[in-house]
Amino acid sequence: MTSLQSTLLAFLAVASAASAADPVYESPKLTSTSLRRLVPVDVSVKGAKELYLVVSDEDGISCDWADWLEPKLVMTDGSKKDLIKLPWKAASQGSGSTRIGKSAMGSPLLVNGQTFENGIGTHARSVIFYELPQGVERFTAQTAIDDGGMMRGGKASTASVKFQVFTEKPPGAPKPVPPVVDDGKTLVPSEMFATPEGLEVTVWATSPALYNPTNIDFDAQGRMWVAEGVNYRSKGSRRPEGDRIVVLEDTTGDGKADKSTVFVQESALAAPLGVAVFGNKVVVSQPPDMLVYTDVNGDGKFDSTVDTREVLLTGFGGRQHDHSLHSVTAGPDGMWYWNQGNTGALFKDKSGKTFRMGSPYQMQDIAGQKSDDGHVWIGGFAARMNPDGTNVTIIGHNYRNSYEQTITSLGDVFQSDNDDPPACRVTPVMEGGNAGFASADGQRSWGADKRPGQETPVAEWRQEDPGTMPAGDVYGGGSPTGVAFYENGALDPKWNGLLLACEAGKNVVFGYLPKPDGAGWKLERFDFLTSNKEKEFAGSDFLGGKPTGELKTRFRPSDVTVGPDGAIYVADWFDARVGGHGTLDDRYTGTIYRIAPKGFASKVPALKLDTMEGQIAALKSPAPNVRFSGFTALKAQGAKGVPAVAALLKDDNAYIAARAAWLLAQTGEDGIAKVKPWLESKSDEQRLVAYRALRRADVNVLEMAAKMVSDPSAAVRREVALTLRDVPAAQSVSLLVKIAKQFDGSDRAYLEAFGLGSEGKEAEVYAAVSKELATSAEKWSNAFAWLAWRLHPAAAVQDFKTRALDSALTEEQRKLMLTALAFVKNREAAGAMIELANTQDFPMKELAKWWLLNRKGNDWKDYDVEGGMKALGLYDPAKVKLVAVEMPPEIKDAPQLPTSTDIANLPGDAKRGAATIAVCYTCHKVGKAGVEFGPDLSTFGKQQPAEVIANAILNPSADISHGFEGSEIKTTDGLTISGMILSSGDPVMIKCMGGLVQTVPKNRIAGIQKMKRSLMYQPQQLGLTPQAISDIIAYLKSL
Repeated sequence: MTSLQSTLLAFLAVASAASAADPVYESPKLTSTSLRRLVPVDVSVKGAKELYLVVSDEDGISCDWADWLEPKLVMTDGSKKDLIKLPWKAASQGSGSTRIGKSAMGSPLLVNGQTFENGIGTHARSVIFYELPQGVERFTAQTAIDDGGMMRGGKASTASVKFQVFTEKPPGAPKPVPPVVDDGKTLVPSEMFATPEGLEVTVWATSPALYNPTNIDFDAQGRMWVAEGVNYRSKGSRRPEGDRIVVLEDTTGDGKADKSTVFVQESALAAPLGVAVFGNKVVVSQPPDMLVYTDVNGDGKFDSTVDTREVLLTGFGGRQHDHSLHSVTAGPDGMWYWNQGNTGALFKDKSGKTFRMGSPYQMQDIAGQKSDDGHVWIGGFAARMNPDGTNVTIIGHNYRNSYEQTITSLGDVFQSDNDDPPACRVTPVMEGGNAGFASADGQRSWGADKRPGQETPVAEWRQEDPGTMPAGDVYGGGSPTGVAFYENGALDPKWNGLLLACEAGKNVVFGYLPKPDGAGWKLERFDFLTSNKEKEFAGSDFLGGKPTGELKTRFRPSDVTVGPDGAIYVADWFDARVGGHGTLDDRYTGTIYRIAPKGFASKVPALKLDTMEGQIAALKSPAPNVRFSGFTALKAQGAKGVPAVAALLKDDNAYIAARAAWLLAQTGEDGIAKVKPWLESKSDEQRLVAYRALRRADVNVLEMAAKMVSDPSAAVRREVALTLRDVPAAQSVSLLVKIAKQFDGSDRAYLEAFGLGSEGKEAEVYAAVSKELATSAEKWSNAFAWLAWRLHPAAAVQDFKTRALDSALTEEQRKLMLTALAFVKNREAAGAMIELANTQDFPMKELAKWWLLNRKGNDWKDYDVEGGMKALGLYDPAKVKLVAVEMPPEIKDAPQLPTSTDIANLPGDAKRGAATIAVCYTCHKVGKAGVEFGPDLSTFGKQQPAEVIANAILNPSADISHGFEGSEIKTTDGLTISGMILSSGDPVMIKCMGGLVQTVPKNRIAGIQKMKRSLMYQPQQLGLTPQAISDIIAYLKSL
């Protein structure tokens, strides 16, 4: 043990688990480029009672289709038994399903073009657990990466696996029967929920009427359509005939669904994440396809002899994957809005345009490629299009996984986005905006670009990088799902404008009443509906995933919508586990709750859509996709419908009035004439809606932009800037200069809109803005410095360097210029950064060095950065000094500590705990104290029961939080360095215990291996007694 480890040992606060079982067999690493496709296995399992077949994910899980072919058990008498005839006790996999005779994705088992019927298909990371019969001597098989995982986009994929055989339980082995869900309960009773005063929660429908609801929608008759996900992830074979779209009805008007009808069930449906109903068209989001079923006779049952099924669009990655194609929602403009997670997409719209969305997560081979619209789109994205699939427009991108979007009648788009570290968020979407999850070229995850000292939420959404939109409300850990926007209906008018966001990880539906804040929004969060007001969460990724089984933690809201009766409806997945592709409820139950005023009696208006009156009533509906029926019918009437629609412009409800404006703009000259006066309105809201509606109708857009560019509302000017994105410089620069001159120096939403409007013409815009606003670099205004940062043109390199070196500026002002310099992609910028790193009295020279090491493998790879650094002695791979940081072995014969239950029952002393917890500071943040290495403990105590905290200290390897997995680097000179990989480029950057970051040149690395245990130490190694642990718990709960 090194002296560094000895020092750290005294400060670490949690325990390591026992050494994991060793495999009795391990294959060589197999990749898509391996010459040997089939690797035989023949290993002794004599005396073993259990068999675990494991496939490890060596370099991420993308494309890791793995096959165990011809697996057999060789008995004592020499006979052989096919393993596929022995049912496994449990199986888990990283994607798809573990299947007999099929690949993980359901295709035939195929290796080198040869089909195998006797085999098991799975996907790394996978563990299959068997109980062995007596008399087994050996296990034999052939292993291979399935042909389905070998190629992507015409190139070798990133598939990379090892096959392992264990006879003792390995890390991550699935449990065959999770006892936490064995209490027979199938829903959270309505009386357990907390919701605002004056509202009540009732059960509207529950199993067996529906199962595992992933998404819900209403039609004009008040029928709820439910997409089910029984065949979810590792449970993909629970329903061989496929998942269903179910229709629920309340035929008696008593406030409960009493009729359940299966609209469609087919094997192609595997946990579809979206269902939307537009008249008689039912849109189902089922990767790789966006499907449209047309219920021709309107009976609510799909009959292929009468009804039609169309693949509207195809090419979406992530079949049976959470990060895939999500629901479709109608906008006030008559277009369909939808999104896709970061499993990627390569699709062609009905106009013939091809879109390419890759990322470091999946579809890496197309990441960074331009789409046919001339833009580079990365990872998850949101789009709008005509209902016939033409004219797809990307409205936001570089998400991790937005589950759903909601579009208000004013034209604002809101969504939530998810990641496992504490950075989930609810956010507005700026048209064309980049959310920042991956690098702009699609090649690197946020972790690879996380700067020293950056907090995770800032780094994850790249909030200090030019070119990313504001992150919205970043609320921490969770599993965000469906969203909705309430505009009118049964609730008190004070709730009009209510944004609802489901958070399955925290058993809550958040509420917001968004308020304009410059060009952005102020989002103040509150709990609108929760089963867990104590906030004692469990079974979620941000806590390691371990469930407690408490009923209040099993409410997992998957979607929320507003019904045509004006009530709010919430779908509950109901499970002790959420996230990490996990599910523990083998009854796959689900419930629909209704939130409405106390004593509410549901009444769905009878809409006669063949009459003007019925069409107007539909346009006024509280249900978004019902409004679409009114919109399309009234639009078809053209000028004839203008008087009736125009009357709605004076409606007391601003959202209903806005719906009329959107529609009128698309009904010809008479309608346009009714909307144009709103451009002169005293209401910021009306001017904004009129501009958006007329722009979507393509009514003299540049003429209108020239008029509105000096509007007093920052939100209106934001829209003008966004309009100019694809307008040539000759027609747009003068308008962008006017927008720049009105920037207040602090409104980040406004700044980003200006940047998006300047895309592709930054140099011209900067030159023009400089003539108007620039002075010498030292005298730049704060506003101009931010404008220059956002544009980061080559012409500003020397000015950026000058300001970075100016000691008269604040640290933040100088750091801003350093960042701007790092985003200029030319040799001069790289040279300037080298100069800064070599300036002795420059306070940020270490950060400048970090930028050089980061950029030398990507944006500055052609400029010999490493050579320049070597020449000045800044970095030489051959001279880097490394420090061994090894996880010490457990203390043998360590005193046995009590169970977590016993420790939780000990009375703790928070004052003593405040002193004892100092041993945690080298690895954990606690408030403002400590180091950011392990998970932040500041709010952990408030969120967890005492027993969970005690167990985390006693058994940390049982549930390692996502993002905190350890790796071990072995160097060519024999050092071992344990920690978390920050960047896997060259050099590899690893963060070790105590916050020490080491830079390891790739030519000095003999190997990198994922650790099979937590990076946490035993409490016995720290001398922590049961009472000391209890005191720490008491202190954490007092914060």
